[in-house]
Amino acid sequence: MGDFDSTGVTALIDHKAGFLRSRWRGEAPLDRLFWRDMLLVGTILSVASSALALILLGLKLPLWLVLAVHFLPVPYTIFLTVAVWRTAEKSGGLKAQLMMLGSALWLIATAIV
Repeated sequence: MGDFDSTGVTALIDHKAGFLRSRWRGEAPLDRLFWRDMLLVGTILSVASSALALILLGLKLPLWLVLAVHFLPVPYTIFLTVAVWRTAEKSGGLKAQLMMLGSALWLIATAIV
């Protein structure tokens, strides 16, 4: 009934689920989670959504749409912050505590901006 092979789609879904699952379970390295996933990628997503929201506001699109676009990355931001905390609690030490503090400050900053 066609040449569609669902194994590629299944593998992609499993890969993405594995990415989120490893962070939630505290299995990802703390440095990678904090520096790359949270500070780099999370900040880029937050800034991009804010910039797009400003463009939509300038185009005089409905306010609900502008706010939805602006706050779109908030669930992912919260997820990353909680993931850093869960991973840092497993690691322990001063560095982990500083990353917990940094992630809380980052969450506040990205929620405001």
